[in-house]
Amino acid sequence: MPITVRPTGADIAIARAIARKTGPAPDAVARGLTWGADEKVLLVLAAAGWLASRGRSDALRRAGNHALLVTAVASLLPHGLKAVFDQRRPDRRTILGHVHGISFSGKCDDAFPSGHALHMGALASAADTLPAGPRRLMRAVAVVISLTRIMVLAHWASDVVAGFALGAALERLVRLWTGYPREGSKENDHADS
Repeated sequence: MPITVRPTGADIAIARAIARKTGPAPDAVARGLTWGADEKVLLVLAAAGWLASRGRSDALRRAGNHALLVTAVASLLPHGLKAVFDQRRPDRRTILGHVHGISFSGKCDDAFPSGHALHMGALASAADTLPAGPRRLMRAVAVVISLTRIMVLAHWASDVVAGFALGAALERLVRLWTGYPREGSKENDHADS
């Protein structure tokens, strides 16, 4: 028997405000951006990165291994959690949103947690090893893409926050297994790339 997760008062207020203010154009833009965190797209990119890292320096191979493993686990984890938790998506609880252009997202009771935000939380966490400029850019991209899940009413705000936090925690846990980055190698990894 799945555990039912209910949206918070703030979740409902945010979803109602979006439903009142949105339109077909903003929804289309947000849906386009959300593809940046789609698990299938990310798995293909991680596999390509892994292949490209073969025959390179130890640091790049370690990064390729880490990226592929994190992406694979981040793709599986939301499916397992959604089997345990049921939560109705906000786009199933609005008529006004559909009048203003919001379309349906995924399975109706699979709101918790946001898998897209989970991937982006892992990306933001992994960006910790980058120099300041690229690190800030990657984290900003991760946050913006995560927020699109709220804008298209696919998830409640709390689903996105939970998914993002789970992704960051997952990436840090996978580091224990992959050795990415090696202790004290932050500067060395940048020199190798």
